[in-house]
Amino acid sequence: MSKVIPVADAVEIVPDGAMVAVNSSSGLCCPDAVLEALGARFDRTGHPRNLTTVHPIAAGDFFGTKGVDHIAKPGCLARIIGGSYPSGPTNAEPPLIWRMITGNEAKAYNLPSGVIFDMLREGAGLRPGVLTQVGMDTFVDPALEGGAMNAAAAADPIVTRREFDGREWLYFKSLCPDVAIIRATTSDQRGNLGFESEGAYLGAVEMALAAHNNGGKVIAQVRRVTANGSLRPHDVHVPGILVDHVVEAPDMLQTTATPHDPAISGEVIRPLDSFALPEFGPQKVIARRVAQELEAGWAVNVGFGVSANVPRIFLEEGHHGAVTWVIEQGAVGGIPLLDFKFGCASNAEAFVTSPHQFAYFQAGGFDCSLLSFLEIDADGSVNVSRLSATPHRTAGAGGFVDITARAGKIVFSGTFNAGSKTRVEGGRLIIDREGHTAKFVKKVDQVSFSGIRARSLGQKATYVTERCVVELMPGGPTVTEIAPGVDLKRDILERADMDLRVADNPREMDPALFHPCPFGLAP
Repeated sequence: MSKVIPVADAVEIVPDGAMVAVNSSSGLCCPDAVLEALGARFDRTGHPRNLTTVHPIAAGDFFGTKGVDHIAKPGCLARIIGGSYPSGPTNAEPPLIWRMITGNEAKAYNLPSGVIFDMLREGAGLRPGVLTQVGMDTFVDPALEGGAMNAAAAADPIVTRREFDGREWLYFKSLCPDVAIIRATTSDQRGNLGFESEGAYLGAVEMALAAHNNGGKVIAQVRRVTANGSLRPHDVHVPGILVDHVVEAPDMLQTTATPHDPAISGEVIRPLDSFALPEFGPQKVIARRVAQELEAGWAVNVGFGVSANVPRIFLEEGHHGAVTWVIEQGAVGGIPLLDFKFGCASNAEAFVTSPHQFAYFQAGGFDCSLLSFLEIDADGSVNVSRLSATPHRTAGAGGFVDITARAGKIVFSGTFNAGSKTRVEGGRLIIDREGHTAKFVKKVDQVSFSGIRARSLGQKATYVTERCVVELMPGGPTVTEIAPGVDLKRDILERADMDLRVADNPREMDPALFHPCPFGLAP
């Protein structure tokens, strides 16, 4: 019997009060047609009501994939547990989900993406929950905020501290979804799913297992349906025994604003000279200096922001392949893409599931992580997850907390302050206009990374800006390098809202970084 049914029929299985898990990363793998049909059903009938939705990584974007916004309606959505949320430009209209969060209309939580996958895995195994030290001393810790994004969530905590085997842990109860909504490229009529045109697996099989093993249902959105027996067993990533209903969406986007790019899914290898290189300027200087922190043979995690340009610095300098880039959505190798296609890589060497990638990250199995910052404080702590003035501009923590929990070396990068106008000319940094908001502050608005904990664990943290390089030392953040053309007192110390320490003999940043020609990277 075929499992393929109309999407409007598929969403009828979602009952009131259900926990619904959604496998997506912005537009990547987002089952948007199913979410749209679920929202339309609520508009038409008033059901399903009081849903809890689970999103290890955000569902939806600002560029044609509404995702969770289809169901972000009072009465329909009562609670949301997300590793990240749709994010976009400051001047854009906030998504409906952010209006519900800031309006306290639904309980909203921001937990580490990898931990949410762990909670689903434990639910699939009918185990009680997750004991982990990921998130200790950050906003996830109940000693701080417990991951609550609003007052409604704070009144209903979902993480506690527990003592076990002589140590303290964070405890997260298992997630046991009533419905899992996943996406693939191809299904046969029995529901066997192939991902040949997708840019990641994310957590599709783990999410399906969590629903199926708890008596729930699994809905799979696919681009096309093929005959039984036409998929090779090695090409089936989610077996049909876990899938209840299949719906076709032939026009679905591959990822954000992208109908189909075969290099994202590994169907073709893109020529290296087709990748745009960063324009010369202060942000490129930052990316170049970050590149100098890396060594050949390393496996390096890359996050969103300035650091996402570092793979292209390696390409420009003739060292593509000297390090292997790894991203939380599951791509290993290749060149991670930029902006709101972030989460995809062209020319990847392998795709692993996000839960496996996060297990690799949480244990510190990689060599270095390159991440961004919104704020840095006197303890060396970093805020990357909350921008109070415009919440929808940041996606929340995503995998940041998982990645930094035990990373041996972390390089944070960003501009020294917000709103400044700078340029590079004649091998020197020129500051034409000072910024309006300091990023080096006495206390961060939210602790996404704890500098105090990092020092206790012996983690090495470096903060790279266009003006200076700062190292996390026993006494706190310390300026160790200064850009050519920058005055230490006027342009750095007086522009920080904290007492930055200065090394005894701060060096000048490599002058070659400040000239447009290749600078001689030697990883």
